[in-house]
This record gives sequence, structure tokens and C-alpha cells, in this order.
Amino acid sequence: MILNLKIVRVDSDYCDYLRIFDDKVPYNKNEKELRPFIGILFEVNGCEYFAPLSSPKPKHQKMKNTIDFLKIKEVELGAVNFNMIPVGKNNYSLVDLNKEVLTLAEKKYQKLLKEQLAWLNSNYHQVKNKSFRLYELYNKGKLPENIKSRCCDFKLLEEMCLQ
Repeated sequence: MILNLKIVRVDSDYCDYLRIFDDKVPYNKNEKELRPFIGILFEVNGCEYFAPLSSPKPKHQKMKNTIDFLKIKEVELGAVNFNMIPVGKNNYSLVDLNKEVLTLAEKKYQKLLKEQLAWLNSNYHQVKNKSFRLYELYNKGKLPENIKSRCCDFKLLEEMCLQ
């Protein structure tokens, strides 16, 4: 059982594999490059899940916390997108937030990740409850259509993860 959230990088090939079965699996690519797919790792219903983190963006200011979206420190530190995917131990790697970095940009990013992780762990029960509630409501067919339409099919992806 995961008691503290962890920052992990998910393998992009694994995301591509899941996307074969569910087109709502998030992308970790932009027009120019493959970005590291960084997020938090936690457990829901006995399965490890990954939820992507986002850096602070102006658009987050206008967004509200919802069942599938959580501002981190009122968006000062970014957000968590709870369009989560199940992961096996071989589909992710832990991000070492204590490794030495060389550039100022890397130091700034590393500092942001540390602050995000500290805030998320200090609000662990809120994060855990939000993820579990989304999972349960989706699987019971009780989500509003606008939220369901952007969520992954958790049970299907759990089956594909085991394969």
C-alpha cells in the first residue's frame, strides 16, 4: 500500500500501448518533442495508478477544482489531472528529486516538483479521496457526461495493464 505519494515518470511506449484500447489516455508529446510524463503514483482499489502533474499555467487560474482536476496550492504550483492510468512496476520509474542538476531551468523544475510533492503529501487524504471517488463514480456509471467523456476506462485499462 502506498502511504505517501511519489513522483514518477511513465514510459511513453506504455501510454501508446494503452491508447490502443482507450483514446482518452493522455499524451505526453507536444509538437516538437517528447516531454517527460511526470505525475504522482498512488493506489486505488489495490492497483497502482498514475495521475499527470501540470506546471502552473494561466488557464488554470480560471479553472475550478472538480472531481478530476485539483489545483495545487491554489494553482501556484500547478495542477493534478485525475485522468489517471493504471501502471505496473515496469511501466514507470521514480524521479530522483535529490539528484544534482546542471542548469538553472533544471533546478527550477526540480524545486517545483519538490514543492508539488510536499503539498500533495500534506493533502494526501484530499488527493486519495478525489481519486477513489472518481474511480468509483466512473465504474458505477454515475459521473456527469462531461466528466465521463474525458476519463479513461479504468477497468479496461487495469486488464490491459496486467497483460
